[in-house]
Amino acid sequence: MIDSGSEFTPLSQEETAFLLKQAKQGDKDAKDKLISGNFPLIKSVLKRYQFKGVSYEDLYQLGCVGFLKAINNFDESFGVKFSTYAVPMIAGEIKRFLRDDGMIKVSRAIKSLSAKIRNYLEEYKINHDESPTIEELAEKFEADPEDVVLALDSQKETVSLYEKTDDKSETSPNLIDKIITIDNNESILDNLLLKNEIAKLDERDKKIILLRYFRGKTQSEVALSLGVSQVQVSRIEAKIIENLRKKLK
Repeated sequence: MIDSGSEFTPLSQEETAFLLKQAKQGDKDAKDKLISGNFPLIKSVLKRYQFKGVSYEDLYQLGCVGFLKAINNFDESFGVKFSTYAVPMIAGEIKRFLRDDGMIKVSRAIKSLSAKIRNYLEEYKINHDESPTIEELAEKFEADPEDVVLALDSQKETVSLYEKTDDKSETSPNLIDKIITIDNNESILDNLLLKNEIAKLDERDKKIILLRYFRGKTQSEVALSLGVSQVQVSRIEAKIIENLRKKLK
């Protein structure tokens, strides 16, 4: 992963032109030098998108992705400086993420229900030691249990994939490291055996696994997609995982 703390080394137009040619031929060092030399440029674009619910580290990685796309697509025949061409490419990559993936999209109805539940829980805690159940909340607000779960989930803060886990020290792993690795340090997504077993599942089961573990959807969101209850999704998912474990053993 590209380091957001890379040392800044300014580049002349001649150096930039030379490194662009090398980078287009697949020279990784040339790409790194271009990123380092254009760090202020990337940073200036990121400032426009701070306080959008995405950490600076994530924004920087997205900015670098856009910058690398600019390297691959830039042509001197465009008649503009590379930096001029790179800015909209960097901004476009960030905007695309914010539009498609970066924010948790919640309907107005769920937002309204979430606010009502939050206010109710604050008053409820004053006179009760335990929190109300999902069923009690559903009855109170005349809503489906699945919508109550989704409303409660929408109140949770998002966490950066690059946030430190455990003791938060410099040596502790990032959250993404724990998500995508297993004991032998192989990527779960690259585990061919697991891929093959998932491919053998029927369409419903495959959709549940893909939505839950590859798209990051909650059980409530999957339930809404399939037209079933959250409880049913939970049971089906548990059964699928158990069968996969048995086959992989």
